[in-house]
Amino acid sequence: MRALYALALFAMVAGTVPAMAQETRPSNDQAVLAPGDSVRIVVWRKPEFSGDFVVAPNGSITHPLYRSVQVGGIAFATAEANVRRFLARFEENPEFVMEPLVRVAVSGEVERPMVFAVRPETTIGEAIARAGGTSEVGARNRVRVLRLSSGGQQSVLVVDLNDPSGGASLMPIRSGDQIVVDRRKSFTRDILLPALGVIGSIASLGLLIDRVSRNNNNTN
Repeated sequence: MRALYALALFAMVAGTVPAMAQETRPSNDQAVLAPGDSVRIVVWRKPEFSGDFVVAPNGSITHPLYRSVQVGGIAFATAEANVRRFLARFEENPEFVMEPLVRVAVSGEVERPMVFAVRPETTIGEAIARAGGTSEVGARNRVRVLRLSSGGQQSVLVVDLNDPSGGASLMPIRSGDQIVVDRRKSFTRDILLPALGVIGSIASLGLLIDRVSRNNNNTN
């Protein structure tokens, strides 16, 4: 009986491993804010301390009250402790909520190209949906994600939104990601019409040469 119970427990755990492996979304504590990202702070009964604030190039908060508080380039838990220490100057045991918002740009064949701030656990597919989704001519099987590594090198990740398993579209975005939806290729638009244009140009050139030759013959 115990053996059967252990086997059933193992099967349950094994069945949840793939799902857990796909859930690679970072928690707030794992987030590290970069310049251009934002931080959302809500302080209980203190609206003057609450709002969405952009992280400055030096890692501080671009707000007169918070400009001495460091939140960028450090673990989010440390950033939160810095804000708590600052608020403690005005109230003992301040009650507040703080969450990171990372900057991402979505462009190309989407309904509303934009740059916006989203939570770090937002996936690539969710970011595209935030921009209104792909347009009618958007190549859903070829979405490019331009991403900078910690060493400053840019890499390109190609995402297929048509993948039924989700694949890379379920990967969380990173600060500074540029998501570009390419235009879907069309035989008529991309091949036939340009070819007809070239043929037409050649035909026009031939007619011009023929007309010049006739004029020369008439003159002679």
